[in-house]
Amino acid sequence: MIYFIISTLFFIFGLAIIYWIHNQYHLDIVVAPVPAPASAPLVTVCIPARDEETNIRRCVEAVLRQDYPNFEVIVLDDRSTDSTSEILRQLAAQDDKLKIIHGSDLPEGWAGKPHALYQASAAARGDWLCFVDADTFLTPNALSAVYAKSIETHADLFTILTKQILGSFWERTVMPLVMTALSVGFSPRKVNDPNRRDAVANGQFIFIKHSVYDLIGGHEKIKDQIVEDKALSENVKWNGHRLVMADGTQVASTRMYTSLAGMWEGWTKNIYLGLRDHPSLLLLGAFGATLALIAALFLPVWPLLGLLWYLNGGGWLALVVILKALVVWGVLIYIRSLVARNMEISSWYALLTPLGAGVFAAMMLTSAWKVVSGQGVTWRGRKYQPKS
Repeated sequence: MIYFIISTLFFIFGLAIIYWIHNQYHLDIVVAPVPAPASAPLVTVCIPARDEETNIRRCVEAVLRQDYPNFEVIVLDDRSTDSTSEILRQLAAQDDKLKIIHGSDLPEGWAGKPHALYQASAAARGDWLCFVDADTFLTPNALSAVYAKSIETHADLFTILTKQILGSFWERTVMPLVMTALSVGFSPRKVNDPNRRDAVANGQFIFIKHSVYDLIGGHEKIKDQIVEDKALSENVKWNGHRLVMADGTQVASTRMYTSLAGMWEGWTKNIYLGLRDHPSLLLLGAFGATLALIAALFLPVWPLLGLLWYLNGGGWLALVVILKALVVWGVLIYIRSLVARNMEISSWYALLTPLGAGVFAAMMLTSAWKVVSGQGVTWRGRKYQPKS
């Protein structure tokens, strides 16, 4: 009977957690294509690029094709050692909207991306600054659509979640779970509520008034922050300005990582550092890692334990345990298949949820250990020792 009771508790808890986790993603504001405005303020698109030879051409060409009538593009070549500089030189020769700045050495006390964007923004003339990562690709009407929605929502900082391009096995196995976890930690409705302190931005695309950027101290104010997008959003919202997060999947897409190694380096950098200064979120992150481990280790074993009990004389109680395990499995796989289809990958990847959950939990725990142990984190060939 004790096995039956434990199984029942897991059954109730499992269904409740599955429902709760998958009911946090509410992006009520959607950026949809609109006609280009006849006239509009100058927008400066700032792109930091460090060893981005794989993506930089596609990224910059997409920005240069914008139908928005008044923009300039600044790319900060952050000491690239691959062919990024040569690709940028070729692109600049073809379009006078593009300006290339060769970044200086990283000063003491600065993280790489804040310093790159600090240098780019210093040369910007636009009334709005648009920070776009080099692995993010805009549709031709992206700037027009984002500008229109920013005005409509009275935003001072407007950020979008982009469509994630998932090409490899590991991307399709792990990334959907990571995106779900992020929606739990940073609910869009809470971020968009001016009465709450919840603040986060997606560094892949940030659209901010130049005047507000200067008023809060820009990237110089957050120069040592590795997760600089979140820090920037906090400075905006906590100083009384309007922060808006929206669904931008119709106008922008991103290929964050192309391999398990790249994903591991990137997320072990971001996950813990994004939570470490917020005790409640840190507890939520630890709770999430625990749930991920349970999903990875226990879910596949649960029905097998019921079967083993049945074969050893468990009778109808064992059959009920098996049934409950299969119901939880079925609900989870069904919901994960919906997530997979929404991210435009095969629903069959839902069956790999335990594997993806195990990798996610390992990334979370590894990132925490790197910071707590003083090992620091490595990104783009630079090692950072975050403050304790």
